[in-house]
Amino acid sequence: MDTLLVNAQATTARRQLVLGEFIPLMALLTALDAMSIDAMLPALSHIARDLSVTNTAAQHMVGTMFVGMTIGQLIGGPLSDNIGRKPAIYWGLALYIIGCVLAIFATAFSVLLAARVLQGFGASIPVVVSTAMVRDLYQGAPMARIMSFIGAVFILVPVLAPLAGQGILLVAHWRWIFVMFVLLSIPATVWFYVRQPETLPLAARAPFSIAQLAATVLEVCRNRVAMGYSVAAGILFGAFLGYLSSAQQIFQETFHTGNAFVLYFSALSATIGLALFSNGKLVMRFGMQRLTRLGYCGIAVLALLFLPVALAFGGRPPVWLFMAYLAPTLFCVGLLFGNLNALAMEPLGHVAGVGASVSGTLTLLAGLPLGMLIGQAFDGTVVPVVVGFAVLAPMALAVMWWAEQGRRTEIAVPLGESVRHR
Repeated sequence: MDTLLVNAQATTARRQLVLGEFIPLMALLTALDAMSIDAMLPALSHIARDLSVTNTAAQHMVGTMFVGMTIGQLIGGPLSDNIGRKPAIYWGLALYIIGCVLAIFATAFSVLLAARVLQGFGASIPVVVSTAMVRDLYQGAPMARIMSFIGAVFILVPVLAPLAGQGILLVAHWRWIFVMFVLLSIPATVWFYVRQPETLPLAARAPFSIAQLAATVLEVCRNRVAMGYSVAAGILFGAFLGYLSSAQQIFQETFHTGNAFVLYFSALSATIGLALFSNGKLVMRFGMQRLTRLGYCGIAVLALLFLPVALAFGGRPPVWLFMAYLAPTLFCVGLLFGNLNALAMEPLGHVAGVGASVSGTLTLLAGLPLGMLIGQAFDGTVVPVVVGFAVLAPMALAVMWWAEQGRRTEIAVPLGESVRHR
């Protein structure tokens, strides 16, 4: 049976797309969530005005998207282990489109938030299943390299999406941004259907069982490496989400940049893309652990150096000075994202679908409350965001150190034998 499974996986690998097409296709599928968040940022004040809520309350347009993603992350992987990677992605894309249509016609803010939850739920399934597809074919440093290149292509979305959203607002109502989401997701679905082979052979699929799912989730949660790196990624995500949630208010209310906000935001997003692209080359030379430690240390040092400067300006430093601090900080964030994901998935090859789901869910659960807390703490200054990075980066580094203590033991033996309590 093992021989048949290996042969089936080898046949699937030979049918796999060349990287020049596989990487942009996976990037497009994983970009739906970022596109749905970043293109809406310029519209938050418009939505707040039209639906009679405060600008701070409008931040929930970001948070509720991640709530849906948390639920979808947990379901998407096991679903793909059972019915295959491609059918699971079709379901996710369909739910995403339904959420967009609901948002187009929403007349109450509560209905719009419900639509965002559904959008996040649908968009998260292609994200987690795409990760499982990469893990079906790659592992270790090569997987980190592929994930970094996917991230480098994917990061074009945070650069371009706010510009697209702002462009729509100049000529049309904010609801047309959701129309754009629908129009972009349809060709992505067609491309995936026509070109991408299934990466999970029938022989490797697992029957769906609540009891088996619970046992697998427990197995993954007991794995020190997977748990540690997932939580470390979540803590980093919390700091990043705090920035993301309050970026529109920081640039438009604190720095009074007006519509130029999208230019500042896109320029900062480009630094993450540069880091992801650079990481694809650096990881093969220096290794994931070393780059990850350097990334966390860089974020912490930059925040601790900039915080007294920000306080000296009453929390409102010149915008150029804030950009000079945030650009290298987000470069470090870019170095971390691809590596942390690959490190968390490294011992989970034989349960890649459930592993990707549990890892992604843990990351979101760890980061979501932290990010929303930072975003809601916006007080007209940059201090909450800087403090978030200063506090959470060392915390994540400590969790990573804890995971590293058991890494060699847990990766050296099968997952089922590595769940001893420490």
